[in-house]
Amino acid sequence: MGWFSRRAADPTTPTKLDREATRDDLAALEAFVTSRRGVEFYLEPETTATDTTVVAIAHDGEWIRRRTGSPRAAGKIAQKHAVPLYEAARTGYPERMRAWNRAHPERRAR
Repeated sequence: MGWFSRRAADPTTPTKLDREATRDDLAALEAFVTSRRGVEFYLEPETTATDTTVVAIAHDGEWIRRRTGSPRAAGKIAQKHAVPLYEAARTGYPERMRAWNRAHPERRAR
């Protein structure tokens, strides 16, 4: 038995380790947008471990991350609420988010 031998991945086995987006995820994003001002969306692409997600960041840096299922679903919510949508991989996250994280260390424990 080789410890480091590679096994071919079975193409019929899904690699998703996480759950799909739900209506509750989309509702949480909409609630965040309607209850805060200056919200921007930062789209994070799907990975083998997580579905497509959006980080919604308010004017003061408060943020939430929720699954959207697809970039199109994120775009629909952004368009509906006139919220800018950025690709996190291209733009990065705003400094106000990092400042908010530093000011709220209890949030990091989640």
